[in-house]
Amino acid sequence: MTINNIHFVGSIGLEDAETVFRTLSEVIGNKATRYPDGETGKRHYWVQWQGEVFQQHPAFEFEADREKLTDTANQTKLYSLKDPDKAGELSFEPVGYAEEAISSYKIFTQLKNDGVIPEQTRFQVSIPTPVAVIMAFVSPGHRSLVEPAYTRAMEQEVHTILEKIPYHELAVQWDIAHELVAYEGNFPLPYADTFDGSIERVTNLVDQIPDDVQSGIHLCYGDPGHKHIIEPDDLGNCVKYANALQGKSKRNISYFHMPVLRERNDEAYFQALENLNINDAELVLGLIHYTDGVAGTQERMRAANKIIADYSIATECGFGRREPETILDLLKIHQEVVES
Repeated sequence: MTINNIHFVGSIGLEDAETVFRTLSEVIGNKATRYPDGETGKRHYWVQWQGEVFQQHPAFEFEADREKLTDTANQTKLYSLKDPDKAGELSFEPVGYAEEAISSYKIFTQLKNDGVIPEQTRFQVSIPTPVAVIMAFVSPGHRSLVEPAYTRAMEQEVHTILEKIPYHELAVQWDIAHELVAYEGNFPLPYADTFDGSIERVTNLVDQIPDDVQSGIHLCYGDPGHKHIIEPDDLGNCVKYANALQGKSKRNISYFHMPVLRERNDEAYFQALENLNINDAELVLGLIHYTDGVAGTQERMRAANKIIADYSIATECGFGRREPETILDLLKIHQEVVES
């Protein structure tokens, strides 16, 4: 088999973007074709930093703490519209993703000019789908009302990123978590048809990315407390989502990342990959786990190799919530797996 690439989902819990870039360059080098900025600081816990958007927005009011509900694993505060009848007038100021990406890209560019980051490496921006943020912070009864306005805001973030970062230097990744977990039956989404509705929304986002920009998909079952919200039986639904997204998108999606459970080193977990139909997109298997290191990773790879010959490797989710002192060792596991 061939390992095509090392992929990083997005979050890497080091001090700041420059530290992330320098560490990746030192440990991983050109074995990874894309470097994220690590989603450091207030962004370390995926979408939770977006809570301030709703807290400060004059159209919203605090309703309840997340712990009183059970429809997601995020421990966040929920907000509702003060006047639902005016939802059609709702708009958002910039929500921060473009500002963070542009700031990190300046550091990325300087380090590339200094010869620290390999010349062909792209800057990766990982962005949640709008429904993830809405599910985390909006009261269930108002989610469908808020979705159009927040989606427009997120689309504007992407357009700003595209204006400021050269296409040949950029990769935009969409993080799909709530859509996948909902399809497994864990909770309802703010639209009726969970699968087709999700595919339509995600492809609308993907299709706004120009062909010269890499566009990737991270399929996720969540990572609260380093445990999935729901444990999938196999990769069947990941393959179903990937095939549908690639088939419906007007542009070619560049890569798909799929999580692999630590306990699953059996052929059955990977069997659905026989039905994978994603054209020439890069397949990334998130089969690296810190707790069993190189040996455990190789066991999962041996099972995967019986089904598919070429893929890239990654962890099953971001590792920004890890203890910082474990991150260098985790990166070295990636390096050792490739070299062995």
